[in-house]
Amino acid sequence: MSRTTTPEHGDTRLPGGGQETGAGDADGHPDRDTTGLRRALSWIALVVSAGAGALLSVGAFLGLYVRPTSDDWCALWKARDMGVLGITADFYRTQNGRVTNAFLTGVIYSDDMRGPKLLPAFLVVTLGAGLFLLARVALRALRVPAPPPVLLAAAAALVSALLFFAGTRSYQVLLWAPATVSHTLPSVIGLWAVLCAVRAARAGHRWARTAAVVAAFPTGVALGMLSEPFAMVAGVLAGTAALLCLPRLGWTKDRYVPTWCASLCLGLATGLVLLTTSPGARWRRAQHPREPLSAELVGETFRDWWRVWETIAGQGAYAGAAAVGALLGLGLSLTLPQAQAHAHTQTRTQAPAGLPPRRLFRIAVLLPLPLIALASLAVTYGLRTGYGDVGWTYGRTWTSFLLPLLLALCAYGTWGGYRLGLLLRRAGRPAARAAALVAVGAIAVGSTAALVRPVYELTTSTVVRATAWDRQNARIRAEVAAGARDVAYRPLLIGGLTEPLFARTYERDWAAQCTATYYGVDRIHRP
Repeated sequence: MSRTTTPEHGDTRLPGGGQETGAGDADGHPDRDTTGLRRALSWIALVVSAGAGALLSVGAFLGLYVRPTSDDWCALWKARDMGVLGITADFYRTQNGRVTNAFLTGVIYSDDMRGPKLLPAFLVVTLGAGLFLLARVALRALRVPAPPPVLLAAAAALVSALLFFAGTRSYQVLLWAPATVSHTLPSVIGLWAVLCAVRAARAGHRWARTAAVVAAFPTGVALGMLSEPFAMVAGVLAGTAALLCLPRLGWTKDRYVPTWCASLCLGLATGLVLLTTSPGARWRRAQHPREPLSAELVGETFRDWWRVWETIAGQGAYAGAAAVGALLGLGLSLTLPQAQAHAHTQTRTQAPAGLPPRRLFRIAVLLPLPLIALASLAVTYGLRTGYGDVGWTYGRTWTSFLLPLLLALCAYGTWGGYRLGLLLRRAGRPAARAAALVAVGAIAVGSTAALVRPVYELTTSTVVRATAWDRQNARIRAEVAAGARDVAYRPLLIGGLTEPLFARTYERDWAAQCTATYYGVDRIHRP
């Protein structure tokens, strides 16, 4: 989609990067040190990809042990009694206005709990495959040598595992369908939308690009009516990309990228307008009136935002994203012949007037973290005004900016590892290269190992609850079949979610009422 050119040679390459060719000495023959390092790098990447892949497989398998809780109860009976279109209309008129969210909810719950049980596996596969393809696309666009596939697999698997398991709400981010539809699935859809746009650009056909730009608008509308947090994050990132890729800045040769981004942003804005003006959204705002904008509200929002990032920074496993990126960067540096590696560390390009691609590249490198911080602040403000002083603790909403954060860390690690590998090759210090490989490899493997405990705890709590829920469900259905109209239900808490019989009065207990409707009884009570 975009290319960078060095003014001296005019060929297309990553700034400071190389061309597709094999590693070796000055004559292009493989040297012993490089061959050994590449072999060690492949083994480390294999360990990371196998470990992260095993954790993701467990997470996908746990979907079979998902049982109803909280919003599941309402979604189950509405999808059963109203149908897909009925629940969509209900969300628009009386709930929150999220039309796309309601439609997907109706589809997923149309066959009782089969959809929610299969959804985690779908998310694991689509996110992992999307990240793998995104890495390949990025490296092709930058015209750098293709690394071993195991390195790309390790990066995709570990970033996916970190997103699902390193946070504070693993159950909600992966296994609880209402949260995954609202906050995890939008990131997956956005990722694949970008991949489709890149594919259209690489096809070289005008009609393909036109179709991609046209399709970006309804995609944005659908995402805007699916998740407000994701719409805000995507709008900030896509809008910035559109500005950076204007042809007049010299990074791209045509208007395809800014036009596609503008179409997506217009769709996101349209979706948000349709959502916020819906009868359901107006009803919801009436139940929870928002505070007027004031200095006190701004201060509280910044305090909540700081707490969010304190919590994220406290999760040391996220360092694995940068480490696996560094592994990928070291692998890229090892694919260059020795003479070419020396040349790339010594090349200096002249900076023409204006804003040349190389300077624009430096700006783009500095932008991701500030943009992610800005987008997360917008999400935190929405949580504060919508849910009060506990809104910032809703970790499931962080997914919208956590995935871009992990991708940015991985990209920074890749660039750092690549430059470090070139400098050490130029210095002729194979021991230093080996030490760097061991260091970043240890962090990546350690990050993978750090996820074992949360996955174990998630597995234990999910399976234990499923066993207890199945026994209780069988008893309730037997009592209903015998004609009971008021049955006992014992709350089975999991993932920090609301269970029936949580409120002081039954009239305010929406979860209990939805559970009673699902079982076809008048009322439920504690044993």
